[in-house]
Amino acid sequence: MKKLKQILTAALGLSLALSLSACGSSQPTASQSAAGSTAAAGSADTRVVYRTLDEIKESGTINIGVFSDKNPFGYVDENGDYQGYDVYFANRIGEDLGVTVNYVSTEAANRIEYLQTGKVDIILANFTVTAERAEEVDFALPYMNVALGIVSPDSRVIENLDDLTADDAVIVISGTTAETYLTQNNPDLTLQKYDTYANAKNAFENGNGVAWANDNTEVIAFALQNEGYTVGIPSLGSQDTIAPAVSKGNATLLDWLNNEIETLGGENFFHADYEATLVDTYGLDYEDSLVVEGGKVG
Repeated sequence: MKKLKQILTAALGLSLALSLSACGSSQPTASQSAAGSTAAAGSADTRVVYRTLDEIKESGTINIGVFSDKNPFGYVDENGDYQGYDVYFANRIGEDLGVTVNYVSTEAANRIEYLQTGKVDIILANFTVTAERAEEVDFALPYMNVALGIVSPDSRVIENLDDLTADDAVIVISGTTAETYLTQNNPDLTLQKYDTYANAKNAFENGNGVAWANDNTEVIAFALQNEGYTVGIPSLGSQDTIAPAVSKGNATLLDWLNNEIETLGGENFFHADYEATLVDTYGLDYEDSLVVEGGKVG
C-alpha cells in the first residue's frame, strides 16, 4: 500500500508540472540565452536573437558579417585577412568599441537570417536599404550611395532592357535588390540566379548569360577590372543607399552605430576609407558621388 501511495504521489506531481509548463509564459531556449537577448518579431513563436551593446562590450568581441569574395568591398586577401571598404569601417567599429572584430563570411541571401539568429551582431555587406528589408532588420545611417547597373560583353552591349528577348538570360545573385527589382518590374525577363558573387562572376565570364545585373558599384568595378565588358546601363531603378544593419529591436547597438557614423563624418572617415580601398578601382571621379559622409545623403 505504501508503495502504491508513492507511485500515485509521483504521478500527481508530474501531471501538475506538465500543466504549469503548458500554461506558463514562453522562455528563451538555451541557445537563445547563450546568444544574448531575445525580442518578439512578428508572432509569439518567432524570436529574433541579438546581443545588446553592453553584452557585446562585456564579451570583448563583436561579430560582423561581411562578404569574403566581393573585392573591393569585402574579400579575403592572399594572407587570409579580410580587406575592403566594409572591412575598413568594421575595423574602426571594433577599435572605437574596444573589442575584437570576429568576421563572419556571409552571402547576400543569408544576411537577414544571420542577424535574426544571432550569428552576427552587425551586417556590413553592401546591404542596400529597402522598405521590405526594413521590416525585418533595423538599418543605421547610410555610408554609401548605390543604384543598380547592368554589364554586358562588348560583343553585345545591353543599353536598354528592351534589347533583351525571352531567350536572353540575365545573371543575378539571389537575395539582392537586382533580383527583386527585375522580378517585380520586368517579370518577362529570364533570370539566371546564383547564391554567391563568385559563382555569378564565374558564370558570366564563362558566357552563361548575356548580361549581369547587380549594384552599379559592382558592375562598374567588374568592367574596369576585366577587358571586353561595358556597363551599358550604369543606373537602373531608384537611387538607394547602403547602410549597416542590426537585428530588429536592438536599440542600444543601433543608437551607438548612428552616433559613430555621425562622429566619423566629422573627420571625413568614409572619404579616407574610399581612398584606402576603392580608389584603385574607381579613381577619384566617383568618390563624391559614391561616398555618404556622416550619414547625410545629398
